[in-house]
Amino acid sequence: MNSAPLTGAVDAGTFRTIAKTVSPAVVNIRTESKQRAQDLSDFFGGGGGDDLFDRFFGGGRGGGNGGDNGGGQGTPRGQARPREQTVQAAGTGFIIDKAGFILTNNHVVEGANKIEVSLYGEGEDQEYAAKIVGRDPLTDSALIQLTEMPNHALPEIKFGDSSVMEAGDWVMAIGNPFGLAHTVSVGVISGTQRPFETTQQRFAQMLQTDAAINPGNSGGPLLNVRGEVVGINTAIYTDAARQGNIGIGFAMPINVVRELLPQLRTGKITRGRIGVEVSPINRDYMETLGLKSTEGALVRSVSPSGAASKAGMKPGDVIIAFNGKPVKKNDDLVSMVMATKPGTTVPMRVRRGANEQTLNVTVDELDLEAESQQTRNRDDNNEPQNEATAGFGMSLGNITADVARRLRLQDNTRGALIVDVDPSSPAARGGLQPGDVIIDVNRQPVASAAEAQRELAKVASSRSASLVVIHQGQERFVIVKKD
Repeated sequence: MNSAPLTGAVDAGTFRTIAKTVSPAVVNIRTESKQRAQDLSDFFGGGGGDDLFDRFFGGGRGGGNGGDNGGGQGTPRGQARPREQTVQAAGTGFIIDKAGFILTNNHVVEGANKIEVSLYGEGEDQEYAAKIVGRDPLTDSALIQLTEMPNHALPEIKFGDSSVMEAGDWVMAIGNPFGLAHTVSVGVISGTQRPFETTQQRFAQMLQTDAAINPGNSGGPLLNVRGEVVGINTAIYTDAARQGNIGIGFAMPINVVRELLPQLRTGKITRGRIGVEVSPINRDYMETLGLKSTEGALVRSVSPSGAASKAGMKPGDVIIAFNGKPVKKNDDLVSMVMATKPGTTVPMRVRRGANEQTLNVTVDELDLEAESQQTRNRDDNNEPQNEATAGFGMSLGNITADVARRLRLQDNTRGALIVDVDPSSPAARGGLQPGDVIIDVNRQPVASAAEAQRELAKVASSRSASLVVIHQGQERFVIVKKD
């Protein structure tokens, strides 16, 4: 990894030189996989079915309802679609080792039963078989290796240092957009450390760029002005028309993936987990929690059978140190925990109310697949609405036997059921949803809607209330500022 400062002038030959030098190390990847028809991404029209692209090429925050916009084979209305069909998709990768190791995105090769790679200058009629060596959904990265080798030496890409990249730095993307092999685009770093959801409720810090990235660019290199890879192009934000690139692209910082390479080569990524959901501490939280600074990680929820729960942690705790190292912000804690070997017991310094204590936690192993399976949809709640709680924008009701059954609450659960939430209210901004059950207000247990309303009424306007709610069977700590 070259961490030297990026200096010197950019002239008329800079990007031409990078393109000529690096393109031979960039490869086009074609995959085949078996997928059920309902799993296919509308954006690709049968040309690439994966949830990540469906979300970030129109199905999510920037999305529309698409159709067969990718030029694939549509199915006439009323005609039954096959249960399973072969899906062909395309992406990009880059060679990091003369032995044929190639880095790309996980979503490019996930589920593939056939991978073929074409090299620069050889054309699509000359393809080489490849296999998956290791995958990591959390960083959306994958390591593949050629199982058929060309009769010439392979080039290798050079690694830069993504941590030195700043907004305004020139970058180049090389990839296979819409099947147009080895296309070059140039832009700048638009921002760094952009939170990006790679797996459900888990985020990575990404590089944002305005260098054109489109379907097919995924897995390709984002390069600095020395032609060194500083990121893996991953996804874009697009508009409701799903027209492709509009200048907001995301790349996984190469330092993150580079650190994982030894584990990717073994085929297994091992990370620690303690079973908490944490968030930053803002100034409103400081006042409510009686803190002197915004440093630390606020515990929003604790998994009932997780390591933190076994150690005695509760929602509303503030973690200020992990294994002797200070926790300045919630991202610090996440990084420390994931880097800890499962089975290790470490001390955590926790502030609970006005007191501090040390909890000894034995770190579990993170299992992303099992974590996703545990997430379930909440049943709809059609209970009659109670009078809205003034200043918070939510309606409360009591827990009936039918409600407890449908929400799968424990028999002894007492609290106030959130029946409705105004979308523009403080409750909505705090993340509260219909079906949540409030069991504590400002550290006072509440057993009914009336008790919860009484405690919430004590909160002055423009002040915040701390709540403990049961959300999808798990206790969560929430702070809501009253209008």
